[in-house]
Amino acid sequence: MIVRQSLLDVEPAPRAVAIGSFDGVHTGHRTVIGSAVDAGSRLGIRSAVVTFHPHPLEVLRPELAPPELSSLARKAALVEELGPDELVVIRFDTAFSQISADDFSDQVLHAALDARHVSVGENFRYGNRARGTTETLAAAGARLGFDVTVVPLLRAGDEPVSSSRIRGLLADGAVEEAAALLGRPPWLEGAVVRGDGRGRDLGFPTANLSPLPRTPLPATGIYAGSAHLPGSDHTAAISVGYNPTFTDSRDAVRIEAYLLDFDRDIYGSPIRLQLTHRLRDELRFESVAALVEQLHRDVVRVRELAG
Repeated sequence: MIVRQSLLDVEPAPRAVAIGSFDGVHTGHRTVIGSAVDAGSRLGIRSAVVTFHPHPLEVLRPELAPPELSSLARKAALVEELGPDELVVIRFDTAFSQISADDFSDQVLHAALDARHVSVGENFRYGNRARGTTETLAAAGARLGFDVTVVPLLRAGDEPVSSSRIRGLLADGAVEEAAALLGRPPWLEGAVVRGDGRGRDLGFPTANLSPLPRTPLPATGIYAGSAHLPGSDHTAAISVGYNPTFTDSRDAVRIEAYLLDFDRDIYGSPIRLQLTHRLRDELRFESVAALVEQLHRDVVRVRELAG
C-alpha cells in the first residue's frame, strides 16, 4: 500500500475511494473501507482510503477533541491489512475547514482523486460547517461522474459501533467488549521509560510506558495482555493506576507491564501493550508481602488466559 501524505502527491488515476476519519479502524470502518476495495476490484481501478490528520476537532474545537484510538502510523498499518492500494492523508487545517461541500467534491474527489466510486458511512458529513451530507454527495457524484455507496452503520447489540462507544468501554475497563468492536484488542503504545525500580525489588521488574499524546486510557486496574517490542512479542501482566500501596498521590496514571519470562534492558524502546482481559481493580494492600502474593496470583491467571 502506498501512503500519500498530501493531495499534491496523488498521481492521476481513476479511483474507488473510502472517506472518513477512521480513528481506530474499527469494525464499522472496515465495512466502509471494504466497500471501496471491492468497488476498485470490480471496476478494475485503484482503491484508496482518504483520511484526515489531525482530527478536525483538534483544529476547530480543540477542547472537544477526543483521544485517538490509533496514531496516524498505526492507522496506516491497520488500513494496509484491509488491502487498499493507497492511503491518502489530507492535512486538516483552518484553510481546509473552509472548503465548501461542493468544492470538496469538485476539487478533492473529482479533480485530485478522479473518483469513480465513493464509499462513506451513513453518518458522513463534509465541507464547511459539515453542510455536506450523503444526499449532497450522491448529487455531486451524478454531476461529476462517480457512484456513491452509503454503508449503513454497523451495529453491535442495540447501538452502532463507533469510536466514542469504544472510548467509553475503555474508560470502564471493558477491554473484551472494546476488542469485539475494534476487531482487535485495544492497545497502548509509546516508549519504555525509567520508573521507581520498585517492581524489580519486589521480583516483578516492569516496563514503564510513556504513552503517546492523546491516548485514551483504560480504567485503572490489572490487565492480562501482551507486550510487543521490535522483533518480539511477550505475554504480560499490565497495571494501570497509581500504586496506592506505596503512595496516596493521584497526580499521574502509571502504566507498567511485567513481561513474563523476560529479562532484558529495553529502556527507550518503543512498545505496544495489548489489553485482552481485565483481571481486577487496583487495590491498596496492608503489606508488601500481601501485594507480592497477589502479584503471583495475577501472573498465574495471565498464564492461564494466554493458554
